[in-house]
Amino acid sequence: MAAVVDQGTCVGCESCVSACPVSAISVNDGKAGVDAGACVDCGSCVSTCPVSAISQ
Repeated sequence: MAAVVDQGTCVGCESCVSACPVSAISVNDGKAGVDAGACVDCGSCVSTCPVSAISQ
C-alpha cells in the first residue's frame, strides 16, 4: 500500500520529496502528494515528515 498524505496536516516543507528514493512524492499547491504507482512502500517519507502528515 502506498504512503498517504494527510492534506490537512501537511505544511508543504518538502522534506518527504528529498527523502523518497523513487521520486514518488511531489508538492503541488503547498501540499505533498504521493504517486501510488511509483511508491515502493519503504517508509522513508513517514519517518522524515516533521508534522507526521504521512502514513502507510
